[in-house]
Amino acid sequence: MNMKKETLKKGFSKLCTAKAMAELYETNFKHVSKYVHATSRGHEAIQIALGLQLLPQDYAFPYYRDDAMLLSFGLEPYDLMLQLLAKKDDPFSGGRTYYSHPSLKDDDKPKIPHQSSATGMQTIPATGVAMGMQYKELQGLADYSLESDPVSSSAVENALKPITVCSLGDASVTEGEIAEAFQMSALKQMPILYLVQDNGWDISANAAETRAQNAFEYAAGFKGLDAISIDGANFTESYETLEKVIEIIRTERRPFLVHAKVPLLNHHTSGVRMEWYRDDLEEARSRDPYPVIKKQLLDAGFSEQDVLDIENSAKAKVQSDFKRALLAEDPKPEDLFTNDFVPTPITEEKGTRSPKGAEKVVMVDCALFAVEELMKKHKECLLYGQDVGGRLGGVFREAATLAQKFGDDRVFNTPIQEAFIVGSTVGMSAVGLKPIVEVQFADYIWPGLNQLFTEVSRSCYLSNGKWPVSMILRVPIGAYGSGGPYHSSSVESVITNIRGIKIAYPSNGADLKGLMKAAYYDPNPVVILEHKGLYWSKVPGTQGATSVEPSEDYVLPFGKAWILQEIWKQEHVETLTIVTYGMGVHWAMNASAELGMQDQIEVIDLRTLFPLDEDTIMKSVKKTGKCLVVTEEPSNNSFARALSGKIQEECFKHLDAPVMTIGSENMPAIPLNSTLEQTMIPSTEKVKAKIEDLLNY
Repeated sequence: MNMKKETLKKGFSKLCTAKAMAELYETNFKHVSKYVHATSRGHEAIQIALGLQLLPQDYAFPYYRDDAMLLSFGLEPYDLMLQLLAKKDDPFSGGRTYYSHPSLKDDDKPKIPHQSSATGMQTIPATGVAMGMQYKELQGLADYSLESDPVSSSAVENALKPITVCSLGDASVTEGEIAEAFQMSALKQMPILYLVQDNGWDISANAAETRAQNAFEYAAGFKGLDAISIDGANFTESYETLEKVIEIIRTERRPFLVHAKVPLLNHHTSGVRMEWYRDDLEEARSRDPYPVIKKQLLDAGFSEQDVLDIENSAKAKVQSDFKRALLAEDPKPEDLFTNDFVPTPITEEKGTRSPKGAEKVVMVDCALFAVEELMKKHKECLLYGQDVGGRLGGVFREAATLAQKFGDDRVFNTPIQEAFIVGSTVGMSAVGLKPIVEVQFADYIWPGLNQLFTEVSRSCYLSNGKWPVSMILRVPIGAYGSGGPYHSSSVESVITNIRGIKIAYPSNGADLKGLMKAAYYDPNPVVILEHKGLYWSKVPGTQGATSVEPSEDYVLPFGKAWILQEIWKQEHVETLTIVTYGMGVHWAMNASAELGMQDQIEVIDLRTLFPLDEDTIMKSVKKTGKCLVVTEEPSNNSFARALSGKIQEECFKHLDAPVMTIGSENMPAIPLNSTLEQTMIPSTEKVKAKIEDLLNY
């Protein structure tokens, strides 16, 4: 056996600690199961074999059974118990999320971005980290040197190129999003290790019921993703195999999958107990990694007393840490309201919005020029999505010439993988990059919503502020030119119900450029909804979407609505506030002009749907006494209807009529036929009629 005795001793100590923790939790089941948890019992050997070999520059994405891995990173039982008991000083989340859902940014340990509970969903963010590592190496942004003495062991260690590790259960490999991640890592040859721990179970469903092949067999379908299957309950075999695999990934910069067969020796979670459904417990116990590593220790020359001392030391440490954790402080009510966002430096409008002598440009070009300026200035900025690469430059030409100017490594096509496009930004952001990504049409955002909701939006809050996701997601949206039911949808009501993201919906090119710049410098995730019908102002009545292109330094902060048409309070004339955004701004302005009521109608362009400039809205409505909210979405259960309700609630004493809403007809989809499309969506004429109804109320 080539393994150093010190490594074997350390591995045994960590395994004894993890085992003692699982046994303590079971002994104190009623107390610790107030919050659901799972343990690594049976999985410890492979987890520790991996954890002992990772370095501080590496990134790891454990899953909810990986407490032994976390111990091997250098975390103490006390740290994990603070999360088990949802205590204020839980180092991962401040008491916000489940046991063994880590997020860590310590200098001396592998980096762990936010982990969700959705099985397998960490695979896409993890692959995003590997993609970010690869990008930084290609762009010369990676620095693996150390300022300290170059001959010291720590300096040599830190000169090694980093890798990404994604830990998975075998049952989760049936998820479609895992296929997207495997596909991209194999296609791009990224430095990532997928560790799949296969215990044969998916809660109460076993492998024979739920999968046609195991992860090792599945990996064979991805050309360029090498795989190996091992006994994950054998510490020595696991350590030595992983040592070789990690060396391959560090030096050859390509993906690898290790399929580790392990027994599950504890409950699926504390909420689903094994005796309810398991019929293989005796067989599983026969593969316990604990007696295996114990024998390996004795074979290596350790005495029975040495082994007993290690075991007793681990048990004493676990008991002591548990007593301390029980006495630790719980979060206070006010702790709920922290770290949903990181403060942004962009709080004021700056730069020149309308430079003298500049020509008007269409909206799509304002966005294009904004991205080009950002990419010139920041090598951390890159753009990817479907068809944005050099061959086409985007289906709306919104990325035209960018690949030619900045290269195929900075502007590139992805497969048709909305989940990967969205979720990979978590990993890219974690390594210090700023991805701008695109979903080709709002209608196809749905496959990406899981990642947007589960991984992107919650990362900052559930990591207690450690891992905000700095990204921009561009979404062409809205009905235009008979796009039909799959290229015309409005989705803002769904997006605004995802907390933890910022949302822009500009009505003109200058705003789009200013908001794009603000979004880039904002450390939080931003979705920009860009109406296709405004891109070139081809829709009659939308010339106002064209703008003199703002200067390069122009930024427009989020949460600042624009009173596009302001009026004075008039005692003896009926007045009205229209609150709207996107295409609705043009319907409102055109309707006001055609009615000759510019001095009676105040038009507010929200510009951003979150944060929302409620102050400007409420002041206007209290002044005018009446309000119409205009949206392109079907109005039932919509963002606009909710906004109408809030306005009614806050301005009730000042209103002369109910707050009204106009939107598309409440049908399931926008039809292809142009007559039906126009019947479905609002228009200047429809808004005019609604204005007259409200003013005459």
